[in-house]
Amino acid sequence: MNPFKKLMQISRGKSPWIYCLNTGACNGCDIEIAASLTPRYDAEQLGVRREGSPKHADILVVSGPVTLRTRDALLNIYEQMPNPKAVVAVGSCPASGNVFAGSPTIFGAVDQFIPVDVYVAGCPPRPQAILQGIAEAAGILAAGKQKNLMEAKK
Repeated sequence: MNPFKKLMQISRGKSPWIYCLNTGACNGCDIEIAASLTPRYDAEQLGVRREGSPKHADILVVSGPVTLRTRDALLNIYEQMPNPKAVVAVGSCPASGNVFAGSPTIFGAVDQFIPVDVYVAGCPPRPQAILQGIAEAAGILAAGKQKNLMEAKK
């Protein structure tokens, strides 16, 4: 492996940049994501930085089920992220639709549209669990074992 690529893999594992996207959640998970990035939970020890643009992020943090309005935005943001990238689904809604399942405005789980690398369970999950999920995704990036869109569609 090229030494530069090896260095990039190590740095992705040590300082993951995240982009958060609410695809139709009740906002409970978003509050917990925001709490997990405060000094109380010390996300900086993992090197986590919240990025304002998906073009600069390594990890996409998704909360909520995919709705009619957010499906195209989800796909667009996922495509904008550079490879390698990882996806963390926060809460029960992106995994199954939770209480919103069966609604006519809900498509369903996030993994129907993009590959999900890490699921963080809970409604809403605790900040420690969210940080553990982000750390797991950073480890996946460092190891070079992330899923890609073509594998997910097979």
